[in-house]
Amino acid sequence: MPLAISHMGIVLGIFVILWSGMTAGFGLYLQSRCAQYLDRGSASFFALSQITYPNAAVIFDAAIAIKCFGVGVSYLIIIGDLMPGVVQGFVGEPAYDFLVDRHFWVTAFMLIIIPLSYLRRLDSLKYTSIAALVSMAYLVILVVYHFIIGDTKEGRGPIRVIHWAGAVPTLSSFPVIVFAFTCHQNMFSILNEISNNSHFRTTAVVLASIGSSAATYILVAITGYLSFGNSVGGNIVGMYPPGLWATIGRAAIVILVMFSYPLQCHPCRASVDAVLHWRPMRSTRQRSEGSPHRHPLLPGGPRGLRTPEPMSDLRFSVITTSILILSYIVAMTVSSLEAVLAYVGSTGSTSISFILPGIFYYKISAPDSPAHQRLMKEDDEAEEGYVSGASDDEGAQARPLTESGILRRHTRNWRRVLLRKMSLGLAIYGVIVMITCLVTNSVFLASH
Repeated sequence: MPLAISHMGIVLGIFVILWSGMTAGFGLYLQSRCAQYLDRGSASFFALSQITYPNAAVIFDAAIAIKCFGVGVSYLIIIGDLMPGVVQGFVGEPAYDFLVDRHFWVTAFMLIIIPLSYLRRLDSLKYTSIAALVSMAYLVILVVYHFIIGDTKEGRGPIRVIHWAGAVPTLSSFPVIVFAFTCHQNMFSILNEISNNSHFRTTAVVLASIGSSAATYILVAITGYLSFGNSVGGNIVGMYPPGLWATIGRAAIVILVMFSYPLQCHPCRASVDAVLHWRPMRSTRQRSEGSPHRHPLLPGGPRGLRTPEPMSDLRFSVITTSILILSYIVAMTVSSLEAVLAYVGSTGSTSISFILPGIFYYKISAPDSPAHQRLMKEDDEAEEGYVSGASDDEGAQARPLTESGILRRHTRNWRRVLLRKMSLGLAIYGVIVMITCLVTNSVFLASH
């Protein structure tokens, strides 16, 4: 973040952070709205694909699986790269050479990661997530502390407040900020497990997570940049004077990524399972000729869509073990995934954050969509005071709409239309971001 600010200037950098947080938060909000069209506890990219773009479901889930797998591998590589320096920072030159061997540390930390990756629910990772948040808090405190005491001013470069370093450096830092808010792969799991999934509660969760992240990024970006100026590097923790606190900071990064790996394994496993379950949809004519299957979530006739089956213990174990073994092998044999992760992040993260939430909501909220009609009817009945005075057989009577009720219905319809247009705008924005990131990565990698 401090390096990104150095390229953009403080004013533009803060704006980009806030803009990226708003767009990512809107993507999360659309995911929560899409989940309303699904049965409680069944929300997933796969389930939405089945009622929007069923024949493309395998592509969506494959992109999510590859993205999460790549990020998980990068975490293992970070552990292997940082731990030798952490050991040397604490004990100096160790007596045994294996203590500064990256392969040893990747293997050692896998022993901690493996049992955490076999937990089925995100809720089971709440304590490790707290430990990861504590580690991140320490890193923030470390950056702010060095800024306050001013021990980095010697050799500090100039400061850009309004001016920027140019279009190319700015565009090269743009993906860093955009992808810093990518957490959308776990949103549906949170919506499935949260005890209160009301619209107010889920919106509050989105605002709290995005708001706290944006505030943290801005704080670290400004204080870190003002500490080193344009001399700041990509890893600000590595720029501080050698010592105990900086070594603890490196260890905090290791703890942070170690406990973040299971959070990538969870959606990766679900997406791999969805890919393995996927079958191409039959034609409309075939579905209309008496298919006995109805969509599990929508009324209105046969659709030929399958209900996602719960993952069996055997299938769960096989997929998880495969992910762990493959990620371990890649992390042990490859020391840098810069090129691969650059393209995986540009496509996978952009798809998950912007394109999929946008197109899913745009499709599922169409006025002629059975799901949308059902949900709209339920909302109208709940808010306009429809009451059943008798059973359906006896004929239920509805309370007539008042003038204020008609106004509220008109306002709701207006909001729905606006939200649908904005969702399409988010998907288009995602395509623009993807193209920008792919071009920037190509230019950056070619220059190196």
